[in-house]
Amino acid sequence: MATLEDPVEIGGLTIPNRLYRAPLLECAGNDPDAVDALIADLEPAAASGVGLVCQGATIVRGEGGCAAPGMTRVHDPEFVSRLSRLTDRIHDHGSRIAIQLEHGGLRSMETWHAEYHDEHPDLEQLAVSEPPWQLRVLDRLGFLAYDPHVLTTEEVYELAADFGRAAARAVDAGYDAVHLAGANMGIVQQFCSPFYNRRDDEFGGSPEARLEFLAVVHDEIRERAGDVPLLTKVPAETPAPPAPIVRRKLSLRDGVEIARRLERIGYDAVVPVQTSVVWDMSIVRGEYPERAWDNEGLQAEYDAAFGGPARKRLVALANRLQSLQYDFEPAWNETFCRRVREQVSIPVLAEGGIRERAQMDRLLGDSSGDRGGASNADPACDMAGMARPFYAEPRLGARLLEGGTDGTASERTRALCESCNNCTVPQVTGAPGICRTPTVVRKRGELERNGTYDRS
Repeated sequence: MATLEDPVEIGGLTIPNRLYRAPLLECAGNDPDAVDALIADLEPAAASGVGLVCQGATIVRGEGGCAAPGMTRVHDPEFVSRLSRLTDRIHDHGSRIAIQLEHGGLRSMETWHAEYHDEHPDLEQLAVSEPPWQLRVLDRLGFLAYDPHVLTTEEVYELAADFGRAAARAVDAGYDAVHLAGANMGIVQQFCSPFYNRRDDEFGGSPEARLEFLAVVHDEIRERAGDVPLLTKVPAETPAPPAPIVRRKLSLRDGVEIARRLERIGYDAVVPVQTSVVWDMSIVRGEYPERAWDNEGLQAEYDAAFGGPARKRLVALANRLQSLQYDFEPAWNETFCRRVREQVSIPVLAEGGIRERAQMDRLLGDSSGDRGGASNADPACDMAGMARPFYAEPRLGARLLEGGTDGTASERTRALCESCNNCTVPQVTGAPGICRTPTVVRKRGELERNGTYDRS
């Protein structure tokens, strides 16, 4: 059985260990200091020993498609070429770096961010099909604003080509792998999902046809970027509202079948995740972020994002109710990952609710030393990742990789992150992804002063 420290291969790329920093919002944008911001955000993980660093979702086109403020666009060859400074810094530490490619489609900012919508009144959202009735109702009630453009068949091929062009630029800039944002309501999930995809051309009409977009993206990337390792998130829409609100969605079985077909298409790894058909707290889970919502310095920005104080309070109320529905569950994608791994021979990456070294050992099937309850069960994954905990501890890898050597599940082997979500809500204003919980920040400061994050 593998250990967290063992190397792993994805599509011919050797990754020095099985710990990865999952994609997060960096909010670096494309300003002149964007590359420096990305280095400041991502290099600490590599310096701490993380084997694979996944840069957060980047947008393949120059207009529209951003799901949140400050997302970086990779349509401009000159800008992407400057990202070689980032990839060089990651490689200096012996780590590998993947770029995540995305387009928001119906999740784009112009649908939900009031100020952005007012500033960009002519922006249409790319849609796989006409928005489902549930979203049209929210549009009529004024909570969302849709002006969708349903992609023609020719336009779908052109969008796939933009993914290929972006991948080629990234490879030229030194990225080691390409990671598609296949979940969290992005356009890739919208093509896969029967909730969104009601097309009657070659990109819809059956489960196989709904995967054709991913097949064409694969071919475009192979033609333009060569044999770069290619991975994608695989959605199962199990947290979506039940019938009769949502009747058509991807089951866990559907998600497993998607992963099997993606292996046949030629994808090199998959990341199974359970996610809703809408952008809600099933993506992050955990506590209601009361400290973030009450932050006096962000109230004006919240008002701008949500369209005024009244709507802001309604969004906050929905956030509170969802936190009760989607409470924190350790390693909440484990069952999905395990079922996928039983059916595919390519690497399976697990993320979502992983907070302890002992959990990682168990997921990887490592029972050596019985670290914190690891069992002899078959592995659920080939790599284990964390996302929000890296906001709390940018050099978290140093503790996780060192903490497993004594065979215990001590405090040193658990992330400080409290899953309070105070880091997430401020990002609707374009605020950077940082930990905003004083107890966590103080504890990290103590560890820093004690040299805990220093690697020997």
